[in-house]
Amino acid sequence: MNQTLFVQTGTGIDTHGQDITKASVRAVENAILSNSMPGIEKALPNNSVDNMEVFVRVAVPLDREKVDVEEIKNVIPYGSVTVDVTDGGMATSSGVILEDENDDNDLMYIVNAAVEVGSN
Repeated sequence: MNQTLFVQTGTGIDTHGQDITKASVRAVENAILSNSMPGIEKALPNNSVDNMEVFVRVAVPLDREKVDVEEIKNVIPYGSVTVDVTDGGMATSSGVILEDENDDNDLMYIVNAAVEVGSN
């Protein structure tokens, strides 16, 4: 990405079930769902969102290898999307193990996301 136009951050949590992809998707959704970029097309080559580059970084505490990158990409509605999974976030006790929620343990996963929008 040669020009960064917009950066937003978010946090996502999976309280039960230890699903790192679910927490990652929630973090990306949190970063983008309350934003509006009405002038973005004018800043992109050929005035088209098809030319938008999106770089998503998710910082996960555990199970990095289990993150479904394609599921994260599906959250972004426009542009060419690249996802980087890195160490970070937090795993902490939820205080209870709920078998009906598929808990393997009492951990909840907290993921941080940064979404950068720009162009080449």
